[in-house]
Amino acid sequence: MHTLTSVLPWEAAVPVAQDADGVVTLAPWLVLLPLLSAAVLLLLGRRSDRWGHWLGVLASSAAFVLGAVLLLDLLGRPSDARILDVPLGTWIDAGTFSLDAGLRVDPLSLTFVLLVTFVGSLIHVYSVAYMDHDTDRRRFFAYLNLFVAAMLVLVLANSYLLLFVGWEGVGLASYLLIGFWNHHLPYAVAAKKAFVANRIGDLGLLTALGLMFAQFGGVDFATVHEGAAGASEGTLTAIGLMLLLAACGKSAQFPLQSWLGDAMAGPTPVSALIHAATMVTAGVYLVVRSAPVFDGTPTAQLVVVVVGAITLLFGAIVGCAKDDIKKALAASTMSQIGYMMLAAGLGPIGAAFAIFHLLTHGFFKAGMFLGAGSVMHGMDDQVDMRRFGGLGRYMKITWATFGLGWLAILGIPPFSGFWSKDKIIEAAFVGEGWRPWVFGSVALLGAGITAFYMSRLFFMTFEGQRRWSQTRDGHEQHPHESPALMTWPMIILAVGSAGLGLVLATGDRFTTWLAPVTGHVEHEEPVLPVWLLVTLTLAVVVAGLVIAWRRYAVGTVPVTPPVGTVLTRAARVDLYQDAVNDALLVEPGQHLTRSLVYADRTLVDGAATGVGRGAVGLGEVVRKTQTGFARTYAATMLLGLVVLVAAVLVAQS
Repeated sequence: MHTLTSVLPWEAAVPVAQDADGVVTLAPWLVLLPLLSAAVLLLLGRRSDRWGHWLGVLASSAAFVLGAVLLLDLLGRPSDARILDVPLGTWIDAGTFSLDAGLRVDPLSLTFVLLVTFVGSLIHVYSVAYMDHDTDRRRFFAYLNLFVAAMLVLVLANSYLLLFVGWEGVGLASYLLIGFWNHHLPYAVAAKKAFVANRIGDLGLLTALGLMFAQFGGVDFATVHEGAAGASEGTLTAIGLMLLLAACGKSAQFPLQSWLGDAMAGPTPVSALIHAATMVTAGVYLVVRSAPVFDGTPTAQLVVVVVGAITLLFGAIVGCAKDDIKKALAASTMSQIGYMMLAAGLGPIGAAFAIFHLLTHGFFKAGMFLGAGSVMHGMDDQVDMRRFGGLGRYMKITWATFGLGWLAILGIPPFSGFWSKDKIIEAAFVGEGWRPWVFGSVALLGAGITAFYMSRLFFMTFEGQRRWSQTRDGHEQHPHESPALMTWPMIILAVGSAGLGLVLATGDRFTTWLAPVTGHVEHEEPVLPVWLLVTLTLAVVVAGLVIAWRRYAVGTVPVTPPVGTVLTRAARVDLYQDAVNDALLVEPGQHLTRSLVYADRTLVDGAATGVGRGAVGLGEVVRKTQTGFARTYAATMLLGLVVLVAAVLVAQS
């Protein structure tokens, strides 16, 4: 492990964006290719069923090739000339306010572009076989391409308002994909839950946009980031906390994490795309991109670190008790994103490490989710790990590729997680006072728990005694390896899980690459020697692995889960997060809604209907005077005349 580094202040490290030239001007096609593909597949409908999936694969792959070309172009430029803006034209022109739409191509955005398009393309290829028997496969690929296009808008935008467009597009696409099989009511409910939770986060981003406009007079990155240097700490704190709320909703961080496990209702390739390359990474991107705002508000930075620390432990504890292989991986994602948020909140010292871990995590998490889909493919869509066991003997490619992802997330050297997650643990131990000891200890503890629950998942699925001999839905299960279109993407991702971290860490390649955005690197030591931190981290990882091995590889795994401890029972129901949300948000909201409805019906509707009823009643009274007899009308006229004469006489007297 290399010596930990810190970063110079943002305003001294980031050069001014330049106008794009050359091949970089083709950047809009990164978005247009998958977006046009989605439009074609949706508009042509059933007529494109036979070839639509391959169009989806081609569009995503072409976007990756273009991203690789842009990478080569940026690498050929000096470090201080790697932030380029591609203007798209005037977007909003209202009075004194004007906003041009544009894309920003820099090391940060291009890192996300390559992750989204490369991993996304592999997931597309995998989906060709995985969704082979689904009658709506063409529509599924249209939604996948829409998802990729929206994420690319999000990371390439050069303003917070255009970023918000991609932000909402990602939310829409996730809703469509999580609820893709919405003929099952629980799946439709899961999609709605994710959509609503993200709307809460969206409120934070909208509020931040309003505060930016009020304070800086604009919402583009250049205006906001330059203005942040002269803004008050209170204003920056308010903006930072609202941006954090947005990030919590999109990246499933505490307290808006409840939707992530239910999102497993979608097809497994969707889970891989959401958890590895797109949606949940958006919050980390937002915080790192907004570093100039957070650097001016220690309070908001501290809250980001606290949220990340809570979430990494929250997800790890939940993962220890999940028997559903996909939900265990979902809890793992929640925990790993917590690591990234913790690092992003440490200020300049952790931003590059957060993105480094995000990149390596994209490979090994996507590989493990696709591995879970491969297991489901060979086990009649079974997801209960207590009914697996010994599958490594029947699904050797899945076992090997999943195993490399498992070793990477554990942080076993020399696999990728060792070079990225351990850097975050090291960064957490940098500083003065109580913070490095508290946050460093949390990060270290999280590594040990991660080793336990991920080893539990691996051993329960691939090792130990077979527990799948029982019939399911009247059919005997016969595990088998997946077809080549599914295994080859898993193999490629496994190679990245094994070696990507070492390649990028050698010579500080990745931190140097991100330096134009995150700052330049200088030496700074953690409170404990680096060699001791490495030793402690490996010790807790090995301890968690050994405990899991003894309980789930050597020991007997009961098919019916035991009652367990109080913590185990709580972890099985996600530490009561749904119950807390119901008590704090849902039930009060229902009571408020009922009160408003009652007031609306009794006061507003009551007043309107009361006027109508009064008019009808008056009409009923008047109607009775209309008898149809001439003598009655004559008597009435005579009576009226007498009353009129009497009134005149009284008035004259």
